[in-house]
Amino acid sequence: MKEVADIKIVIAPDSFKGSISAFEASLAIEKGIKRSFPAAETITVPLADGGEGTMDTLMTATNGVKTAVTVTGPLGNPVEAFYGILGDRKTCVIEMASASGLNLVPEQEQNPLVTTTYGTGELIRHALDKGFRSFILALGGSGTNDGGAGMLQALGMNILDNKRQRIGFGGGELSRVDKISLENFDPRINESDFIIASDVENPLVGRNGASFVFGPQKGATEDIAQILDQSLTHWADKVEEMTSVKLHNMPGAGAAGGIGGAFQAFFPSVTEKGAEVVMNYTKLRERLADADLLITGEGQVDFQTAFGKTPMRAALAAKNMGIPTIIIAGSVGKDIESLYRYGVVSVHSIMTRPMALDEAMRSASKLLEHTSEQVCRTYFMKL
Repeated sequence: MKEVADIKIVIAPDSFKGSISAFEASLAIEKGIKRSFPAAETITVPLADGGEGTMDTLMTATNGVKTAVTVTGPLGNPVEAFYGILGDRKTCVIEMASASGLNLVPEQEQNPLVTTTYGTGELIRHALDKGFRSFILALGGSGTNDGGAGMLQALGMNILDNKRQRIGFGGGELSRVDKISLENFDPRINESDFIIASDVENPLVGRNGASFVFGPQKGATEDIAQILDQSLTHWADKVEEMTSVKLHNMPGAGAAGGIGGAFQAFFPSVTEKGAEVVMNYTKLRERLADADLLITGEGQVDFQTAFGKTPMRAALAAKNMGIPTIIIAGSVGKDIESLYRYGVVSVHSIMTRPMALDEAMRSASKLLEHTSEQVCRTYFMKL
């Protein structure tokens, strides 16, 4: 039987969205473990899924730094955005949401007919100006549906109407595209490499495409979604005419309002699952070596978690190394049994009593600390 001092627990949660970051969740879990087993070895590896929080997670993991840039927000107004530079000082991490996120659009002004990705292009351009040629692009949390046209314009692409005038901002403008010219497109793009961190496999257009599936989250009515889908179809036709790349039904092209398709058509890029990108850069698998337990979690765990969300991917990595996983969540939904095939031995909610959601979110750190302590006391009870 192991001594307490020989226990090694790896702590690798995602954020509890709207409540605490992955880093804060890691510290709370660690504190709970130390209350039950002070001598145990704990290793914190905050994770993310390629959406909001990815940049901060990678900065923490690699001792990176952030750079602030004033860019064009999704509504065309100036906003302060950030990109991260990993500890290698060579790789730049850009969260699309920082410049073009739904969080930057007041609810009453949400309208993907007019929101733009121009600011995301400005972030890329700024990083290119600073000499970076290796990029990780995290696509979650966008407030746009413009097919990435705004981003491409910020990088010098001429997207013109039939009067050879530049089209305006927003997904509604794509129906006016008559000519796409790469004459002034930033040549440094082809000198660079881009990892696109995204779990979305939706095509660009159709009922499963960007407009119908994700448009309503960004303020689109059914009628607006129909207009956006027609506009994206026209855009895809023009892209195909120019590049021979058919984005219409391409998996992942519908990510982040179609910006996934822009990367596929015009950038030297590869698309990878967001959680896998973060797990690779944080070296989760290496840190799991000789561990006795992995504790992971996020705000909501249910049957959808098994479809590739961060806790499942972390659990699978641990299972492949013969290490069991415990998941701690803000709330636990239905049909979690599917997680057990991925090496999960149990799933726990931090709720200690009936409470309102806002109260639970405010108290998440303390609740997480308490739950992790009780979980470890139970799991290691024979020590």
